[in-house]
Amino acid sequence: LIAVADPIKASTPAALAALRRAGIRLVMATGDHRASAEAVARQLGIDEVEADIPPAEKIAVVRRLKAQGHIVAMVGDGLNDAPGLAAADVGMARGGGTEVAIQSAPVTLVDGELSGILTARALARATMRNIRQNLALAFVFNALAMPLAAGGLLSPSLAAAAIGLGSVSVIGNALRLKRVDIRSG
Repeated sequence: LIAVADPIKASTPAALAALRRAGIRLVMATGDHRASAEAVARQLGIDEVEADIPPAEKIAVVRRLKAQGHIVAMVGDGLNDAPGLAAADVGMARGGGTEVAIQSAPVTLVDGELSGILTARALARATMRNIRQNLALAFVFNALAMPLAAGGLLSPSLAAAAIGLGSVSVIGNALRLKRVDIRSG
């Protein structure tokens, strides 16, 4: 008997532990033999394993989880993963994987490390927070400047300047994303 398995990257256990701490349910869906998949899953602390499944079944797993009301993020790197990556709410291709997997997923983990999931999640959260702040800034500037100008309390040129200042504030706030620490996830 000869058993062959891809080595587990050193950073993987810590990345998966951080995802579990964040309340994310982990499911391994693989075409590998059940015994091999379960051995790897035990090492990584993954309780749910879907093994011996063809590509079409990976899509079925994604669709089943979505039908249960879950937001599904799938990470994969192979030709067999491409359909599932495309069907997931967020598909993440591991860099170094097949071109079809990378083309099927809107997110590519360039270095192939699963810790990139934490980085992508932190960046997405910071971006959404920034978008909400920008909407609030734009609303405040426009809500103050337009009625004041319409009521004759503010000259049209000053109202236009206030709205322009609002746009500059939104751009300045958006540029703050460059300073957000996303390494910790």
